Amino acid sequence: MTDPTDTRDTGPRVGTPLWAFLAGSTVIGFTALVVAMLRLHLGDVVDLARTPLFWVLAVLVILGELRPVMVSSATAVGGTYPSTMFTFAVLLHIGLPVAVLMQVVAVAINGVVTRKAWFRVMFNVAQSTVALTAAAVVLGLFGIVPSPAVPWVPTGGDLPAIALAGVAYFATRALLVCGAVALHERRSLLRVLKSTAGPQSMVYAGLLGLAPLVVIVMDESPGLVPLFVAPLAAVYFTATLSMRHDHQAMHDELTGLPNRKLLNVSTEEALAEAREGEKVGFFLLDLHGLKQVNDTLGHPVGDRLLQLMAHRLTHSVRPGDVVARLGGDEFAVLLPRIRDVQAAREVAARLRVALTESVRLEGMSFDLDGSVGIALYPDHAPDFELLLQRADVAMYLAKESRNGVELYQADKDRNSPERLGLFGDLRRAVDNRELRLHYQPKVDLADGSVQGMEALLRWRHPVRGTIAPSEFIPLAEQSYLMRQITEYVIEGALEQAARWWHAGLRVQVAVNVSARDLLDSALPDQLEVGLARYSLPPEAIQLEVTERVLTGEQSHDTIKALAALGVPLALDDFGTGYSSLIRLQRLVVAEVKIDSSFVTRIAESEDDDRIVRSIVDLVRSLGLRSVAEGVESDEIAIRLAEMGCCMGQGWLFSEPMPAAEATVWLRERVGGNLEEAPAGVSV
Repeated sequence: MTDPTDTRDTGPRVGTPLWAFLAGSTVIGFTALVVAMLRLHLGDVVDLARTPLFWVLAVLVILGELRPVMVSSATAVGGTYPSTMFTFAVLLHIGLPVAVLMQVVAVAINGVVTRKAWFRVMFNVAQSTVALTAAAVVLGLFGIVPSPAVPWVPTGGDLPAIALAGVAYFATRALLVCGAVALHERRSLLRVLKSTAGPQSMVYAGLLGLAPLVVIVMDESPGLVPLFVAPLAAVYFTATLSMRHDHQAMHDELTGLPNRKLLNVSTEEALAEAREGEKVGFFLLDLHGLKQVNDTLGHPVGDRLLQLMAHRLTHSVRPGDVVARLGGDEFAVLLPRIRDVQAAREVAARLRVALTESVRLEGMSFDLDGSVGIALYPDHAPDFELLLQRADVAMYLAKESRNGVELYQADKDRNSPERLGLFGDLRRAVDNRELRLHYQPKVDLADGSVQGMEALLRWRHPVRGTIAPSEFIPLAEQSYLMRQITEYVIEGALEQAARWWHAGLRVQVAVNVSARDLLDSALPDQLEVGLARYSLPPEAIQLEVTERVLTGEQSHDTIKALAALGVPLALDDFGTGYSSLIRLQRLVVAEVKIDSSFVTRIAESEDDDRIVRSIVDLVRSLGLRSVAEGVESDEIAIRLAEMGCCMGQGWLFSEPMPAAEATVWLRERVGGNLEEAPAGVSV
């Protein structure tokens, strides 16, 4: 069972606590190794090498070191090796130097076969040597100091000494290995010991308990020693089968990553261990484009893509962080400790880079995309289920905004009690016609004449006061209310336009429409009926759409119908989306509105000045009108006029006004006579 989350071969940075721990343990271990080897007489080794028993034990130790018995899902600890039984038997019967020699050779061969990093091999040599030395010291306290020249065979009265030596051996290895794992994964030593020491202690008890029997057989009938392989094999295969079932229950079969069940356990552990002032990060990731890969190249290729993404994500986070697959193209990442929101955003950005980096499969390159939602404990949720739900909300916000990464925001959570309450209030406001239209003029920058009025929706909540459109429009767009609001706004704009046009105030009224509106084939019909009812020409109304709307193919039928009707379109917030020259040439757009984020800074930023100037030149070359939003000072208006920008809109000319105030404002600048409004048009 391969584990893509295994990062133990990644070397620690010099100076870190893990580096200091590994270096210190290695120095102590190799010092003990040198001391043990100095006690080994060459003649004794030569004599031992002439006996078949020596080679049988050496082979059994080496074979027993190749595959561990896994009894815990905490694979970072590495399991328990069957070689322990034979090495401990050699320690009891022949002494420390020979036991250390066999163990060192076996660990080195294991490192070569399994391709472990050199520092891991050295640490394993050191920790096993220190553990054997600790056991030998305990035996020495009981006067037991075996050697090749004077072998030792235990009796019933030696059980306490053997038991204490076994405890010393196990405790030393457990502390050293779990200490390294705790520092590597930035977890508490107590947590690692709790999750691994208990299950492993049972295996060690069995292996170390059999060692004295091995010694007796070695002394009485050396040829029977290989028979101990049979019970070891039974233990090994039983434990392996159990671990395989446990692994399958807690891990994703395709990628080997933890599944939702294990992620739940890991999250609850992290929350329980979080100290005051610490945060726990929970990320939800969605990979875009997997369906296209499956449809184009087949599911086997899509599966390899998911395996590649699992590897990338695992190596984009720190050891101890948990990367899980929840199913399909969704992954989750748990950060048991995270400093603050900024650190969480940095990790999320790194994860998104891992998702969006180009992939080459079957001779083809794929450029995928991804969205990441962030939820933090205790800021956003107190438990796993809420963290998952709120990270999911943040992920969909990232999808909708196309920012790629979003932090959970309660005011944008359609599932939060506050948001549900606001949605109910909005529904009642629409039904009771409590929403109001305000109007902001668009002014010719050359002569100051009024060229149009933009209708802007306003909502004054009876309790919360004025609520900005940025709060309630996204809420409406995610529900059936958007269509009702659009119908309400267009009806109100047409009615107000009729009042002005039939009173001699012939200004065009602009209305913003959303992507969902342009997918509605009823929109052109509503406009056609409304224009006829109020006896208005098509140019009396204008629809403002964003760049993102115009890049979608599904809205083209509605746009063509509007063009056939004669209703002009304006491209809103230009510069923030994905329009191209080709699209601008093909679309029947009458004017282009330059986003205020560029306009407001042209007097301070040369870059923004160049951007706005370039947009104005581009729009003019295409034969379109340019409108600058966010004009708030005379200096900006003069600069825009010098660039050749046609119109400006902003607080320099007027803030958005209720219909009555807008009418007075228009009469002062345009003229007209309200008494001329025809019958049937309310004034």
